[in-house]
Amino acid sequence: MTKDIIRVLVVDDSQIMRDILTDMLHEAPGIQVLGTARDGMEAVELTASLRPDVITMDIRMPRLNGLEATRQIMSSMPTPIIVVASNIYEAEMNIAFNATAMGALTVVEKPHGLDAGSYESVRQHIITTIQLMADVQVVALAPNEQVTVRPPQRDGYKPTTPCELIAIAASAGGPGVLREILQCLPADFSLPIVIVQHIARGFGQGFAHWLDSLTPLPVLLAQPGDALVPGRVLLAPEDRHLTLTPGHVVQLDQTEPVKGLRPSATRLFESLAAVYGPAAVGVILSGMGEDGVAGLERLHAAGGHVIAQSEESCVVSDMPKTAVVRGIVDRVLTPGEITSAILQLDGHRKSHAG
Repeated sequence: MTKDIIRVLVVDDSQIMRDILTDMLHEAPGIQVLGTARDGMEAVELTASLRPDVITMDIRMPRLNGLEATRQIMSSMPTPIIVVASNIYEAEMNIAFNATAMGALTVVEKPHGLDAGSYESVRQHIITTIQLMADVQVVALAPNEQVTVRPPQRDGYKPTTPCELIAIAASAGGPGVLREILQCLPADFSLPIVIVQHIARGFGQGFAHWLDSLTPLPVLLAQPGDALVPGRVLLAPEDRHLTLTPGHVVQLDQTEPVKGLRPSATRLFESLAAVYGPAAVGVILSGMGEDGVAGLERLHAAGGHVIAQSEESCVVSDMPKTAVVRGIVDRVLTPGEITSAILQLDGHRKSHAG
């Protein structure tokens, strides 16, 4: 972290919640609550006048809700936004994930109705998330831009080995890109997809439901022993590494985190390298840090195909950029081009199967 003081704008329509969050952050060294806003309209105005380093954003508010406030802020004065939402109500979680598609970086649990132990855990998570997100260089996004699905134009790539599985890694900025990709896949899509998306504890099932509502493909949290089914999307559950066995079934474990992360995309990609080799495709999307990169090195060495999201289309480009710098990426594509590439791989597989 390079900032000496992280200046935070707290946005919530509840005075009690504003006080709770303010008290939480006052206890944290290096964090200053710059101001508070009672609704989305105030949030937009105060962001323009105060220029905070980070915003904590509520979802359900009068006058202007958190989703619309996020859209306005990210389109005109991009600022790291952390959505603070309840993980109890599915409707609220859906709005929260839609906000990540508008450029919010991540979603954290709202600190209410918690016992002392849970409260401390949530407090630490919120503080750590603010510290991590403060230095993210967010970019203005065009949230209403339609995804254009067309054949990739950057090279003449033609698969030589039919693809059997697509695995995707994503972190901050990933939910919106996953939405763009999955909502464009048809009901007869025949490849299994496995995803590691870093998400706050308590939001995994809600995230699966949100994606499931956006695509004709079934989206489920992975369970131990799940088989890889054509056209089904499996998400790594919270606090579990997801790997694939030689029998092509899901294995979940709680072995040591990889550089602090569990699930880790590196573990998933390493298992792909061992089990599928050149028949696997690894995709690395927007995210902080370098999770997945070491695993993609293994996959690339095993003959697997590696696709990275283009830096200019990422909310946070650390993960794909690191993979590119390591020299293990076969194609760098925008979200629309990634979708086209996935459809191309599916078509190639179908032509060989027929």
